Amino acid sequence: MGAVATGLRKIVSGGQTGVDRGALDAALGAGFPCGGWCPRNRLAEDGEIPSRYPLDEAPIASYAIRTRWNVRDSTGTLILTRGPLTGGTALTHRTAIELGRPTLVVDLESMAAADVVVQLRDWLDSQQIEILNVAGPRESTAGGIQQQTHAIMTELLRRVRQEERGRADKVEFTAHRSASPVRDSRQHSAATQLR
Repeated sequence: MGAVATGLRKIVSGGQTGVDRGALDAALGAGFPCGGWCPRNRLAEDGEIPSRYPLDEAPIASYAIRTRWNVRDSTGTLILTRGPLTGGTALTHRTAIELGRPTLVVDLESMAAADVVVQLRDWLDSQQIEILNVAGPRESTAGGIQQQTHAIMTELLRRVRQEERGRADKVEFTAHRSASPVRDSRQHSAATQLR
């Protein structure tokens, strides 16, 4: 554990209600880079995907193309679900397998949020994920999953930022310590020459 932030640098999703928006909202709230592909005309079950989500439109209004391109353009896919995979969520899983992308499927009915975050951190670390595609059911088929996803991803990104700060502090401390003997050595050499 602990090196997850070394590689994770972007969250992508398709902008649909539910898991997609929960992940994007968490990234936006944390100031973490995010994006992804959405169908042409920013199509979603509730109409047009709001402009606050920084998504690129696919050339056609197709959920399948959007799904494929988000899997293709990521280095790993997280699927948050409740129960068996169905519809677009099942398509995401099949596409990730077809394209050979690491995939973690988490059934939120069988795991507490804190356990999900720990499992996700370990998986991100072991798979060296840099661009994480987050997918799962839409809000209309899994009420409350958008907020559940938001909570999980917010905690994950909080830990990622915390680890980044810890590493930056360690690098700064190490750089300072390694520079000190060089200065001391030069000072000693100059003092010797003055004698």
